[in-house]
Amino acid sequence: METATDLRVMLESLAKEDGVFGRVESGGAGSVEEHVYGLVLDAQKAWASYAIKGSRGPTRPADIADALTAIDREEAGTVMAYLSAGDLVFPGRLRRDREHAHRAAQRVVKLLGRDSTWWTNIEPSDAGHGWNPVSRFSFDGVVAGTGNGFVVALLQVGED
Repeated sequence: METATDLRVMLESLAKEDGVFGRVESGGAGSVEEHVYGLVLDAQKAWASYAIKGSRGPTRPADIADALTAIDREEAGTVMAYLSAGDLVFPGRLRRDREHAHRAAQRVVKLLGRDSTWWTNIEPSDAGHGWNPVSRFSFDGVVAGTGNGFVVALLQVGED
């Protein structure tokens, strides 16, 4: 299967659940922050009815850049699988089969290659995790990577 097609299939699989959004694009079509910002706008449009009235999120790609922290490939696969299978609003609740999410996330990381670079807004800690918001929703988590000529991003949003 062609790399672009394989990446799209994997991201569609990872973003299958409600509130999870994925995107694959050519790496030459803008910065990672621009790609993530576009995905955030897609999520905000799709989930407009869930947003708390008056809530505001980032208004430009630079705001996204400020929220992202570099991570390694291994952590990227872990975060991607978590955003696909876990639930930011209700920790411990599974949205989908964890093993499927893990395999799909590892495939995405492999397709982007050994020289890929990754970012997330999630800050893991022993007490759970925190995050730097990238959307106007109460909960969000994103992981994005670039490599092999592509940019991929997976975003979960939620409200309680």
